[in-house]
Amino acid sequence: MAKVKRIGVLTGGGDCPGLNAVIRAVTKTAINEYGVEVVGFRDGFKGLVNNDYMPLNLASVSGIAHRGGTILGTTNRDNPFNFHSIVGGQDYFSDESARAIANIQQLGLGGLVVIGGDGSLNIAHRFAELGVPVVGVPKTIDNDLSATDVTFGFHTAVNTASEALDKLHTTAESHHRVMILEVMGRYAGWIALCAGISGGADVILIPEIPYKAEAIVEKITQRRLLTKKFSIIVVAEGAAPQDGEMVVQKYVPTSHDPIRLGGIGNQLSQEIEAITDIETRVTVLGHLQRGGSPIPYDRILATRYGVAAAENLIEGNSGVMVSLQGTKITTVSLQESISEIRKVPLDSDMIRTGRAIGISFGD
Repeated sequence: MAKVKRIGVLTGGGDCPGLNAVIRAVTKTAINEYGVEVVGFRDGFKGLVNNDYMPLNLASVSGIAHRGGTILGTTNRDNPFNFHSIVGGQDYFSDESARAIANIQQLGLGGLVVIGGDGSLNIAHRFAELGVPVVGVPKTIDNDLSATDVTFGFHTAVNTASEALDKLHTTAESHHRVMILEVMGRYAGWIALCAGISGGADVILIPEIPYKAEAIVEKITQRRLLTKKFSIIVVAEGAAPQDGEMVVQKYVPTSHDPIRLGGIGNQLSQEIEAITDIETRVTVLGHLQRGGSPIPYDRILATRYGVAAAENLIEGNSGVMVSLQGTKITTVSLQESISEIRKVPLDSDMIRTGRAIGISFGD
């Protein structure tokens, strides 16, 4: 195997606390341990297609581990295999994967570290099938990648949601209201479940357990009989009633994940007020969950992932994603990493724990 002299790194999909810690770890490991140069592509796969990159060195990644976001920029709308552009005022889609590979070859890259969720890792897998050495790093606040125990950014998002619940408790109790906190998570309920238990929610609604409005009202009524005149509900954006569908906020055709969920909190609020006549307010946490400085757990996990990604790529183990299994960092194939969404199991110890302390799951 020819000695690797330079590697590339990019961040794809939505932003996430801990991205900069991965970039820092990849860069420092490549330079310090192997004497390998690193370039970072700007704005995810868009930069790879347009050959828009920046050299990364020890100075450029110094002091960024605690910073949220990504110094490289990111986008969830640019798939090289279905690349969007505007021609003559019209949307145009084309396969620009050959151009991306030509840029990799022109830069003399021995491989590419792709930091992303299932969408970005799907693209990484397709490049690996075309012979590009690729190592993936599992990134998503949703914690929905099945081939790793934890994705970095998840615990920071839970922390943000938990802090929001702490604040909602005081205003809910003061005004005797029902407070609904809508959180992210797409088709998995991990953020809602963990934040709800941490933040003392009375009701947690997740996509894995379709809810009945009557069951939620019953919980609110029970609390009032116990002189608890307020209730806190955490609802995942992908939650849905037993006789209904998820609420879709909008559809973005230029994205590899075109469905944007959102609005279930307001729908639920209207249902509760119609049945109970109790004032109900909604807080949609939104992109606050993606922003801010990563908590120490995510800084450490992201750093471990970045080191492992650089080591595997430079030492010739590509077509894989670095993964946390128990307490150890290992690798799984990219194919395995995108095989299925990791949802909350119905027999999860977390669900059992929630039920044991009196939390309703709306069923």
